[in-house]
Amino acid sequence: MEMTRSLTLAPLPATLRPASAACRRRRRRRGLPFGALFSPSPPSNQQQQEMHIRALQPRQDWVGEWVRSNDTLVRGLPILVGGASLLAVLLNRAVSGIAAVADASSSQSRADILTLALSVTDILAGLVWLSIRPKSISPVVPRGVECKRVGTGVLDSALRELLWTWDSLATATCCKSLVVVYGGNCVLQIGVASGSPEDGNAVMVDAQKFMQGSLYRSAMESKKQSYLANLALYPGRTELPFLPANTQALILQPIGDKGIAVIGGDTIRGFTNLDQAWIAMIADKLDATLSKS
Repeated sequence: MEMTRSLTLAPLPATLRPASAACRRRRRRRGLPFGALFSPSPPSNQQQQEMHIRALQPRQDWVGEWVRSNDTLVRGLPILVGGASLLAVLLNRAVSGIAAVADASSSQSRADILTLALSVTDILAGLVWLSIRPKSISPVVPRGVECKRVGTGVLDSALRELLWTWDSLATATCCKSLVVVYGGNCVLQIGVASGSPEDGNAVMVDAQKFMQGSLYRSAMESKKQSYLANLALYPGRTELPFLPANTQALILQPIGDKGIAVIGGDTIRGFTNLDQAWIAMIADKLDATLSKS
């Protein structure tokens, strides 16, 4: 006897029913793909702000921070590993009952010799790491006197531009001294200057003598910024008697074809690449202003 089994299917809800042909055509006209039932709602302003904050927050490097805070331990870690390996080999040799004399025909002896060599290498590497440490570079206090000298004939607009330049450099960089020579004259000397041994006042800038020096001529001939990251290593330091004796870094920035800016810093290699590029842009701005005065 053939039996048939009937199934009763309940109607699907409206949200789960397959889309009709007319609905699919409307979606195609709207640019919606097949199967798209609803579009996601745009994020709110608060959600966008939180996303921007999370994107701008720097990622924390836990390993790097731990290494920096435990520098001595990390440098001495090869010594600890090498010493522990050396003791383990000697203890294994003593407990295993193998003769203390190395036997080339014994695989255990050959393995011990290799382990001893690696242990000694680790110990020597740790000693080298402990002996070689990067020298810490810190700012120094310039030895000199504060001064502010403005050349004659400088217009008020040019003076405001020069003072803005000084304020910007002193705030954003390691600049402690600024001298601007333009058109054969010193138009600005500001910041810390070298003190005169006679009366203690700031040493004035002899523009003509400075322009005859090799530092000025090389910078103007190349028309490019000259960065002396460690001024003490350059013999041309004697051409800058108006700067403090312990000036650490120096930038010679040409200002067009008629002038140059001498920028002294209080930190060795204190001017970053961004600072150098920014100073070059400021020099172009100063050239446009001073050329009108």
